[in-house]
Amino acid sequence: MIETPDIVRPPQSLIEGLRQISAATAAGELARLGIRDPHIRGPVAWNRGKRVVGPALTLQMMPKREDLYGQSEYDNVELQLHRHVLYHTQPGDIVVVDARGDMSSGIFGEMMLTYFKGRGGAGVVIDGCIRDYPNVQKLDLPLWIRGVTPNFHTQTNLMPFAVNVPIAMNNVLVMPGDIIIADDDGAVVVPIKLAPELLKKATEHREWEEFSRIKLAEGGDLRKYYPLREDAREEYEAWRRARSASA
Repeated sequence: MIETPDIVRPPQSLIEGLRQISAATAAGELARLGIRDPHIRGPVAWNRGKRVVGPALTLQMMPKREDLYGQSEYDNVELQLHRHVLYHTQPGDIVVVDARGDMSSGIFGEMMLTYFKGRGGAGVVIDGCIRDYPNVQKLDLPLWIRGVTPNFHTQTNLMPFAVNVPIAMNNVLVMPGDIIIADDDGAVVVPIKLAPELLKKATEHREWEEFSRIKLAEGGDLRKYYPLREDAREEYEAWRRARSASA
């Protein structure tokens, strides 16, 4: 079983800029930058209306093999790497768990997630389940999960195997330190080296969409304003100048 050193986190200014970008805009712009499908399928927004942006702490679960991992819930707790990933938590981090889509193993419960939130953790993305949901929901911690279960993590089919290593989230690669953008549409993985270009492109996209939204609400021509046609460009630039002058 493997635990690697702490992740390299992106500059806070980059995280703050990406907070203005939705998962849908991020996915669309990443596709134009060559990442065909950055959406982590399976986990869904469990407490609607939340949005998080932050670097990924990663945890890899593997099929349980008793000669390697025979612990009960509380035996040899420091061998339980699902605890160790949370030890790395810094404010704003998002813990991302490849739980193999398993619907019977609760990766974290109330106590673990209370600790994570107390350390400043921003959100949780699990290709699987949590437990203790009646109490976890009181934490108001943003969750993207497949579901809930009463079972603890090794009661059934899984064992924690590696911390802060590359993981496969339902066939989407997540590297430790990649940026996660998650909202009600789902969770999107932003490769760290593409994040500055994504911020630039997505900010431009968000601005012209805001203008287009106004024009469409006024009854404007969909063919002219979405996407923004070239003959609407001068009107859009005038709107941008006026908005900047009034800011």
